[in-house]
Amino acid sequence: MADPPRSAVRRLTVPARARIAAAAVALLSVLWAAAPAAAGQDWTAEPATGGRPYVYLEGPPGTVMEDGVSVTNPGAEPLTVRLRAEGTAGPVFAENRVTVPARTRADVPFAVTVPASASPGDRSARVVVSSGGREAVVRVHVRVTGSELAALTVEDVRVDGSVIRYTLVNRGNTVVAPRLAVRADGLTGELLRRPARTLPVELGPGRSLELTEPWPDPPALDSVDVTLRVTAPGAVSAEATASTRYVPWAAATGTALALGAAAGGVALWRGRGRTHDRPDRPLAQAGAQP
Repeated sequence: MADPPRSAVRRLTVPARARIAAAAVALLSVLWAAAPAAAGQDWTAEPATGGRPYVYLEGPPGTVMEDGVSVTNPGAEPLTVRLRAEGTAGPVFAENRVTVPARTRADVPFAVTVPASASPGDRSARVVVSSGGREAVVRVHVRVTGSELAALTVEDVRVDGSVIRYTLVNRGNTVVAPRLAVRADGLTGELLRRPARTLPVELGPGRSLELTEPWPDPPALDSVDVTLRVTAPGAVSAEATASTRYVPWAAATGTALALGAAAGGVALWRGRGRTHDRPDRPLAQAGAQP
């Protein structure tokens, strides 16, 4: 390709290059300033008044407690969000759909009603704020005040080979951390003793949980009573017992076969005895007269 004529080549003078550099710097400044604004389009939701990790409410049964959620819209356009509640102590909003103006923080109030029949204890809920395919969660903790009752029972105890199965039931109105003690006694005396230990579970009011306790070395032949004893801080201890028998299958099968053979021999001997004791009788001749 031929070089352009010298008259067509324009050389930038020093002032011209300075003007271009200044324009580039100005353009970068504009882009740099616009970047945070674009990032600011991500709205947020948090407990009202700010600075709280979650909403905490406390009151006796039959009360109505109020609080709120703050939604911040840093964008240049209005933002419409939807709110819904999840959990056992779900808040109630006056409006489930709210439009937040541009560059504004809106406080959305809600109310939590504690039923008059509610038992003391802790409840939890979540406020889910959604818009544009995004969701933000605000946690809500509600404590119903009053006399606390810790009550725990152990039920449905059964022994399945080398495993002890049982069910724990929280009969109180507070969360409990159960403690379990195990003992087993057979015809020959003590077989198993496990002192009380705290189980790695927490049980909420009214809830039940099925658990197992390993017994890797049960007796081969014995009649056993297994007793489980449970308790929790502030609760009265409770017990339940299950009985089982351990019989070796080989020995049981051999004994059953021996007993069956003996019974068969006795029956055969008796049958033969009855045959020999009968008096001989002549066979009746066909057509003979009596």
